Amino acid sequence: MKSFTHFSRKEWASLNPNLNINVSHEELEKINSHGDVLSIKDVRQVYESLVAYIGVVFEQSKEKEKKKADFLKRPISKRPFIIGISGSVSVGKSTTSRLLRLLLQRTYPELKIQRMTTDGFLYTNNELRAKNLMSRKGFPESYNMQRLNDFLTDVVRGKEDIVYPLYSQGISDIVPDEFGHVLSPDILIIEGINTLQLPPNGTIVSSDFYDLSIYLDADEDLIESWFLSRFKELMEQNKDNPDNYYYHWANSDRTKAINAAKEVWQSVNLVNLREFIAPTKARANVVLHKTKGHHIDSVYLRCY
Repeated sequence: MKSFTHFSRKEWASLNPNLNINVSHEELEKINSHGDVLSIKDVRQVYESLVAYIGVVFEQSKEKEKKKADFLKRPISKRPFIIGISGSVSVGKSTTSRLLRLLLQRTYPELKIQRMTTDGFLYTNNELRAKNLMSRKGFPESYNMQRLNDFLTDVVRGKEDIVYPLYSQGISDIVPDEFGHVLSPDILIIEGINTLQLPPNGTIVSSDFYDLSIYLDADEDLIESWFLSRFKELMEQNKDNPDNYYYHWANSDRTKAINAAKEVWQSVNLVNLREFIAPTKARANVVLHKTKGHHIDSVYLRCY
């Protein structure tokens, strides 16, 4: 990673300007996704420095917008500051995005901060079947990239109410007739495996819309173990919920269910990680490297 400056966790923690953001253990427990681990120490040693760095880039962005508006003799743009969070399935993107939203809101109480995922821009399962893409779900071609880019265009143009589709892990599909709304936030956090990917047609790069991008990195074997742990936990949680996607697996032969999950990892998620997700790491502004137990041991900042 020649284009990045490396910081050990200790070096990164030393950059913390003593924000001492007020956050409780109970709040961290609510933020944690399946299998993720967060502590107050993580907040103090990793995320407060990250929030401070985001603040620097945020202020630079606002100053740039003001100078541009002054030069063009036009009103300052109402576009939000957009943070993109990428990485493999099960690496902790949702936990990181929820935590950053909380910490940024505590640091900037006067700002409106929203978060969302790109999962809603997957084609529906029916559309994927019609396109013969169910076995490629999660790969770039399984997303409606034109719709995603139209959405991002509306965001950067400062549209006041932008509607986007919602995806449910519970049904493993787009939720019919339910939508999320982006309502003129000051900061918008977008997380998803495809936030930094090149589109299939190569014409529009989604990452161009982001003011700051973060990639969560870890060894493949570790991510696989997190994926399987999450699968087992979701089976256990939904063994009595017939409406949930994991109900079928929870009430079938557990050994066969785990073997099926391993096959999904090997044939889908690992291939997608190697071919389409991991290569986008080089386009990120910040890389958070994780080790066993979701422990962040290193931080990389893009030099140029």
